[in-house]
Formats: sequence, structure tokens, C-alpha cells
Amino acid sequence: MSFQVHTAPTLPKPWYKALYFQVLLAILAGILLGHFVPEKAMNLKVLGDGFIALIKMIIAPVIFVTVTTGIASMGDLKAMGRITSKAFIYFFIFSTLALIIGMLVSNIIQPGAGLHIDAKSLDPKSIQDYIDATKEHNLSNFVLDIIPKSLMSSLTGDSILQVLFVSIMFGIGITLTIDKSKPVLDFLHALSHPIFKIVEILMKLAPIGAFGAMGFTVGKFGLSVLLKLGGLVITFYLTSAFFIFIILGAVAWYNKFNIFKLLRYIKEELVLVLGTSSSESALPNVMKKLEKAGCAKQVVGLVIPTGYSFNLDGTNIYMTLAALFIAQACDVDLSLDKQILLLLVAMLSSKGAAGVSGAGFITLAATLAVVPDVPVVGMTLILGIDKFMSECRALTNFIGNTVATIVIARWENQLDEEALEKALR
Repeated sequence: MSFQVHTAPTLPKPWYKALYFQVLLAILAGILLGHFVPEKAMNLKVLGDGFIALIKMIIAPVIFVTVTTGIASMGDLKAMGRITSKAFIYFFIFSTLALIIGMLVSNIIQPGAGLHIDAKSLDPKSIQDYIDATKEHNLSNFVLDIIPKSLMSSLTGDSILQVLFVSIMFGIGITLTIDKSKPVLDFLHALSHPIFKIVEILMKLAPIGAFGAMGFTVGKFGLSVLLKLGGLVITFYLTSAFFIFIILGAVAWYNKFNIFKLLRYIKEELVLVLGTSSSESALPNVMKKLEKAGCAKQVVGLVIPTGYSFNLDGTNIYMTLAALFIAQACDVDLSLDKQILLLLVAMLSSKGAAGVSGAGFITLAATLAVVPDVPVVGMTLILGIDKFMSECRALTNFIGNTVATIVIARWENQLDEEALEKALR
């Protein structure tokens, strides 16, 4: 006589236990506290900063094990070069498209028209720190900053590109010596399990981090500032929505997946990015999810970290939109050739901007510093609402890189279509 053991099916979590719901609740609580008790809410900054610091602590190990094992397991350096070159072509096309869309929308809607601000009346002290930061923001420094001081220092620093550079080199080294390096590769595969378990543990703190970050933002800047410059904020959010649902939606449709189903699949990460204003806060989790959705580890490892510096669609929309807003508000008439110059400068200065809160503002300052027609001091007009727009920048950047990873995996025949369909369903 034989017996069959029936195991009970795993039930989905109740909606109130889901991470995305808890983070949304924390965001709402942070907004209410910041609005009604701003003095206390501003003291919560440590919670948001602490959570992001914890996530950044684990980003370097996640990238290192993912990229290194991905390249070493691939065993084909030509394939790695092919993936990288396709990624950069994709990044260039869509980053440029985002800049152009921001410029077109600003010319059509003209959110800054009619304000008639005298640039001489603006106080540059409030943005001096951002202007000073642009002195280090040049191409030569950017290239040199990719090279870490030592092999190990990349894992202790805060540069994603340094970690990526070392990971690629280490992966190549293992590939070329695989007969002797097999134990090292096995060790890194095993190491990935506790690293991703740490990520899982840290994500339980996400509601606390989102509560602190949102409470501080609303407490310091106040919701009233949104009413004063609401036109620019609404224009930016609608333009970003157009880019996500129409442009990226068409790209997704062409590559046989649905943008709405993808957004539902990564909803927890999207809510986390919204709450912290940082796309880095969701980086480890989305890498794991994209692998689960059928994207090859080497594609995820190469495309996601690289995209965080070279594929910032939200930042690019913001740059041209905000630059022309300042010009319109200060009654500066930019001819077509000057707008094209602004576009070309923005294409260069936008590369290498980190996917963290505040980087878009520094990049905008670097762009305006090269185009003297638009007064840099005009950035004081949008300083108060920049924090509210950083959420949208981070969300758009994050979604853009997620779509890019699936598309490039499919181009490379490194996508399990069945796993993707199952994950999105």
C-alpha cells in the first residue's frame, strides 16, 4: 500500500502584510506628520538616511557577485562585449530621446512663461553648494573616477561604476583561468546566498526608511511650495508618464511584454523608490527579480549597474525641461541653435550622474554653467520643489533601466520567455 503526502499550497500574503502596502502607509504617515508637525518630522531625516546607507552597504557585494559569476559562467568574452555594446547603444538612443522630449514639452507648454523674474534679484547663496559641486563634474574626472585606488577599495566606496569595473575585470580573470579558478567561482556562487538573504532582511526596514525620508521632505520644504510652482511639477510628472507609458510602453510591446504588467511585478520596488527618492534603494531587489523573470544573470549584472550612470531617462527629461523653464521665467529668449547647444551639453553632462537624490540638480547646474544664456542663479526658483521632482526622476530612471534589461536580454537570446510570462502574470 502506498501513501501520498499532500502539502498545503502556499497562500499569498494578506494585502496588509505586503511590503508595498506598508511602504505606502509609511509614506502617507510621513506626509501627514511633515505637514502638521514639521519641526518633529525634520528630525526623522536620520531614518531615511540610515535606511539608504544600509542598502548602499550591500550594493557593492550584490553587484560584485552577480557580475563576476555572470561573466565567469558565460565563458564567452565576446558575448560580454556584445551585451555591453548593445546596452550603450540603447542607453544613448533613449537618453537622447528623453532630452528631446523634455525640450519639446517645455517649448509647447512653456511652464515658466509669464513669471517675469529678474535674475539679478535672486540670491545665489542657496544653490552655491550645487554650483561648487559642478567644478568636479567633468569628463576627465568622471573617467578617472571609474578606476578605484585598489581592488578592494571599490567594494568599500560608494561608486557603482568602480564596483562594476572591478567585477568585470575579476570575471574576465576567472574566465581566462577557469581550470584553476573553479573553486573561486563556486565560492562566489555560494556567497551570493547570504548576501541576498541580507537584502531580504534589510527590505523589512523599508517602511521605516520611507516614513523618515518623506516626513523630512514635507517637513522641511512644505506642501505649499508645490502650489507656487505646481505647473512645472505637473508638467514634469505628465511628461515622465508619457515617456513611461507611451515610449517605453511601445518598446515593451515590440519586445512582447506588457509595461503595465511589468510595473505591477516591480510595484514594491517602485513604492520604495517613491518613498526614498533614490533608485539605489531598490537596486539589489530588482536585480534578483529580473533574474527570476528570466533575464540571464550576466545581462542583469552588466545592464542594471551601467544604466544607473548612463541611462537616466528621468534626469534627462528634467534637465531640458527645467533649463527652459528657468529661461522662460527669466525672460531669456533661447533661439533654436542655442537650444540645440543646450541639448548637446546636457547629453554630455548627464552621463555619470548617480541615480540618487540631488544628482539631477547638480547635473543641471553643470549644464547651465556651460550655456551662459540661461542664468545659473535661476535654479533658486526650483530649489524648493526639486525634492518633490526627485521622486519622479528616480522612478523614471528605475523603470527605464528595468525595461532596458529585459529588452537587451531578449536581443541576446538570454531571456527565458516562459519565466518572464509567468513572473508578469
